[in-house]
Amino acid sequence: MARSTAAARPHVPLGSLTQPGARAGASCHACGSERVTRIAMCLTDGSPVEFTSCHRCEHRTWEERGRALPVTHVLDKTRKL
Repeated sequence: MARSTAAARPHVPLGSLTQPGARAGASCHACGSERVTRIAMCLTDGSPVEFTSCHRCEHRTWEERGRALPVTHVLDKTRKL
């Protein structure tokens, strides 16, 4: 039986890569550019994370509850047990 997690997470409206107003608040930690793609997802171990990729300098970050995660830590969390 499939389980639904929609009730567990608040509804977040989808943004748009083409409309600057939909990207408000997200910026690159390295160069400060607001030209970023930000994706919220759940890793294999159930951890909710946000991935941000900068279109200007190509810097990428993974965050869990506002705390930056090293890529090696993200990879460890995605391995199946």
